[in-house]
Amino acid sequence: MIIVHGRATSTNVQNVMWCAAELGLDVDRRDVGGAFGGTDTPEYRAMNPNGVIPTVEIDGTVLWESAAIVRCLAAMHGDETFWPRDPLTRARLDKWAEWGRATLAPRMQPFFLQLIFARPENRNQAVIDAARPPLKAALGILDAHLAGSQWIGEDFSFADILPGVLMYRAHELGLAGDDHPNVSRWYRDLAARPAYATHAMVPFDSLRPT
Repeated sequence: MIIVHGRATSTNVQNVMWCAAELGLDVDRRDVGGAFGGTDTPEYRAMNPNGVIPTVEIDGTVLWESAAIVRCLAAMHGDETFWPRDPLTRARLDKWAEWGRATLAPRMQPFFLQLIFARPENRNQAVIDAARPPLKAALGILDAHLAGSQWIGEDFSFADILPGVLMYRAHELGLAGDDHPNVSRWYRDLAARPAYATHAMVPFDSLRPT
């Protein structure tokens, strides 16, 4: 029994939902957060004192932090390709999963804040311009790695999820393209996966201010 508390438009929720779908798991997702509210209730804070999404219940155990949840699901249900049992083999993949969370996501955050969450008249072009070189450098690192393989590893695995979930917004916002041909090819391959199309390619217009 897997219950995911969180809205479909959250990339952190998408991490979990996409991973679960790739593993063929049934999930009961409940709209929480953003316009749905619900993160400040005593009941929710008892599960997740941070008041953020997602919060996930797996067979009655409550977890938060989407990267940890992805790893948990992968370890519980993934095969050797998706979640290698050898620690060093897995770490060679996991360094990229962690890189997606710790390096790529923060470098994309300014664009999300300015181009999605801010009204056009309130956008700070200086912030956008300053954020471009760091993001380009990060995508260049990923592009160089992907020159040698179709996926983050030799086959699709959990390591593709944490950086891959960001690619829909990156391409929709024009942040990745001709300068990073291997990243764009990887994104097209991700988009061809039904689980990615369903859970990561979620329109985000509802997040824009009205």
